[in-house]
Amino acid sequence: MKFKSFVFALCWIGLALPVAADVTGSGELGLLFSTGNSETETFNSALNLTWEEGPWLNESTATFVYGRDDGTTNSNRFVAANRTNYSFNDRSYFYGALRYDRDRFSAFSYQGTLSLGAGHRLIDSERHQLSVEAGPGFRVAERRDTNETENEAILRGLADYTWVISESTELTNRLLIEAGADNTFAENILGLTVAINTRLALKAGVSVRHNTDVDPGREKTDTLTTMNLVYNFGE
Repeated sequence: MKFKSFVFALCWIGLALPVAADVTGSGELGLLFSTGNSETETFNSALNLTWEEGPWLNESTATFVYGRDDGTTNSNRFVAANRTNYSFNDRSYFYGALRYDRDRFSAFSYQGTLSLGAGHRLIDSERHQLSVEAGPGFRVAERRDTNETENEAILRGLADYTWVISESTELTNRLLIEAGADNTFAENILGLTVAINTRLALKAGVSVRHNTDVDPGREKTDTLTTMNLVYNFGE
């Protein structure tokens, strides 16, 4: 089995397994259509699942973005990821993380990563939570221009912050870095969620992703701004 298929399958197993257990999570959907001098269609969706049992915590995510401008596709991205934590005290934990990234407009047809490491909750209060993670990993990527497969060791780092501003408003920021000799991938996702009721919320988000190794004529940095309707399920 190819490495990308292996990572892809494991990410979806992570998404499927918690469904059979006590799971909380959310689904997001955003649509944008414009007509007239220009015709634009943008669609983005996300699924987030969290399962917790004793010292174990599993988080699974899947996101999809698709956009067209005057009949020409200008964005097409799918990402599936799974992370499992095992806490060995109130603040510290071990983790295992998988990520599969397919972006039609990046220099890579896909990037698949596997990482193991340790994390620590630097801040864990009612209103502020901040955790950091670091560990070694491995990445397989296929270059779009040559279809050649690149394998390299990486160092993965993650900083995850949540600020509960009020009972109905929450600010989150997640910075992910996967650094390797051939390419360093970095992504920062900032989100502001305002609850409508116990189940529905509105979420505004800004995502910035950066690859150091790109093809000539391609930008190293991509940004995505979203406004989504969120449905929370579970407890």
